[in-house]
Amino acid sequence: MKHRYFVEKLNRAAFIFSIIAILSTTSVLCHAETDMESAAASRKELPIQSNEIPGWPEGPQIGAEAAILMDVNTGTILYEKNIHEELYPASTTKIMTCLLAVENASLDDRVDFSYDAIHSVPADGSKIGMDAGEYLSLEECLYGIMVGSANEVSNAVAEHVSGSIDAFIDLMNEKAQSLGCTNTHFANANGLQDSNHYTSAYDLALIASEFFSNELLCRVGNTPRYHFEPSAGQPDDFYLNNKHKLITGEIPYEGIIGGKTGYTDLARETLVTCAERGGMKLVCVVFMEESPAQFTDTVTLFDYGFNNFKTVNIKSEETGYIPKDNSFFSSDKDIFSSQSSFLEFSKSDYAILPVNASLSDTTSTVSYDEDSENTGHIATINYSFNGVPVGSGHVIISQNSSVSLDNASDISDKMIYINIKLILIVLSIAGGALIFIIYLTSLIGAYSTGVSREDRKRLNRRKKEAKKRSGPRL
Repeated sequence: MKHRYFVEKLNRAAFIFSIIAILSTTSVLCHAETDMESAAASRKELPIQSNEIPGWPEGPQIGAEAAILMDVNTGTILYEKNIHEELYPASTTKIMTCLLAVENASLDDRVDFSYDAIHSVPADGSKIGMDAGEYLSLEECLYGIMVGSANEVSNAVAEHVSGSIDAFIDLMNEKAQSLGCTNTHFANANGLQDSNHYTSAYDLALIASEFFSNELLCRVGNTPRYHFEPSAGQPDDFYLNNKHKLITGEIPYEGIIGGKTGYTDLARETLVTCAERGGMKLVCVVFMEESPAQFTDTVTLFDYGFNNFKTVNIKSEETGYIPKDNSFFSSDKDIFSSQSSFLEFSKSDYAILPVNASLSDTTSTVSYDEDSENTGHIATINYSFNGVPVGSGHVIISQNSSVSLDNASDISDKMIYINIKLILIVLSIAGGALIFIIYLTSLIGAYSTGVSREDRKRLNRRKKEAKKRSGPRL
């Protein structure tokens, strides 16, 4: 009886302890949640630097510590909030990892998984369950990284591309520097928490712009679900589901091109997304936000961008810089030759402007390209709106052909080429000769007429004198 009584006491104590533990945990969680909500509210009051630009559409307040909305093609920054602050990127790091993978390896490459690649990832880190000695194709690895956010796959790709993770990290930092990143330092290939692993919203937007300029990476980065089938390299059949709600359609949004999620306790929620509408291809980076606000922030910023800005084609709108005469014999109106050269703006160049602004509202500067033979650009016109760079136009030499390339070979033997310069010389010589002949003829005529008149006068005088001498006839 004493034993049973003692057991009952222990059970009651354990039960009470469990209740206390649950209540304590709940209290801690509630307190933590309150702290996070308070922190988000404080971040929402942080200044938005783009709102200080005169004539610029006012951007929305969001709870992220830092955020940027940037046009991929022109680099125009539409929304700016603490974009140069150094923060932890978490798994959005993997955008750089995949970018370097496609630049330095082939999709059908075999990527082997080493013991270090797998076991350097903490037990609670995101992974897809690969074992040492297994392998995947590089293409499968890209989906494992972008869809499943697999840390061990990122490590394996790093080892495959550079021979070691450390060498790959050097490559990451070199690439970041080449893209213009100034507040970035990578310490791993997957984004696991490291005090020496950081970037900024602006730098990550530069990296993402490069990523989303690649058609293959756009396809991989916009995959909601991927199926891994058993293969010689790994025996399992499984699916990966993307956690990016704008990609899965859980939060519908038109024009999504792709993106990547990220999270660590210190980084909080991070998100990179790209969308395209109306000729604008925008990348949005959100740093240090609370779930699910990273998605709603992104939607808010995309709406702000697509509703308040427009693209302006420079070739269509620019009225200066290109000479209007552009030479009659070297223009697209040349009727004497089948091909000619003329200056024009590149057809694909455009600027991003507020919807109520025009190109005439911008300030432009000219820079001349000394390497025009390689670039094809004679000069570059850089446009800014109240100090904000909004795009560039490139002056190029174009060739206008009045004969289609398909028919050129068929009719080239039948074409008659006219040398305009030679024709003008011949016409000038012939005209001069004709004028000389006319002048000479007039001189001769005038001389002949003058001699005949004097002779007649002389003859008449002689007749009169002879008549006087002879006197009247009887």
